[in-house]
Amino acid sequence: MTKKNPKVDGYLRKNKAWEPELSELRRIILECDLVEDIKWRTPCYTAEGKNILFIGAFKEYALLSFIKGVLLKDKKKLLIQQTENMQGPRVIKFKDLAHIKKLEPTLKAYIHEAVANEKAGLKIPYKTTEDFKVPEEFQAALDNSTPLQEAFNDLTPGRQRGYLLYFAGAKQSKTRSARVEKYIPHILNGKGIDDE
Repeated sequence: MTKKNPKVDGYLRKNKAWEPELSELRRIILECDLVEDIKWRTPCYTAEGKNILFIGAFKEYALLSFIKGVLLKDKKKLLIQQTENMQGPRVIKFKDLAHIKKLEPTLKAYIHEAVANEKAGLKIPYKTTEDFKVPEEFQAALDNSTPLQEAFNDLTPGRQRGYLLYFAGAKQSKTRSARVEKYIPHILNGKGIDDE
């Protein structure tokens, strides 16, 4: 079992409602010889410096999130894709301690498989920007402005996908149009949606 990181103790204390479940997940993970740290304000577990999984607490459940979970065989059909745009991560949700204890051998097997996949250098077959739908409101803006087309094409694929997902995430055309209008100056300045 690897050493506990005191920063994670603080995270567990802050999440009192799920502290027993998170502590049990932590024990299981540390018995698999992963290194414990806090990244993005969440307990993260690594092997040879590579991120393998996270644990977390939400209002309704505790969570075990495999960063490259899509690559796991998932023989027990436990893994969930939280949103349709989440390509690699897969999660297991827990609502009680008994469920975690019951699944301990399976969880350890999944963790060992995730580590083996990382050591083998397996990669997630990510969608390319071309695989994402361009909302009609943004397509109209692109069609009406060569500088906007050129600026969008010059963005990194990740920045392009960020915009496409954000624009498409609005249910109403009016909202999509407003989002497009708001971010045209960002795109023309070569910035991603989260860039200042």
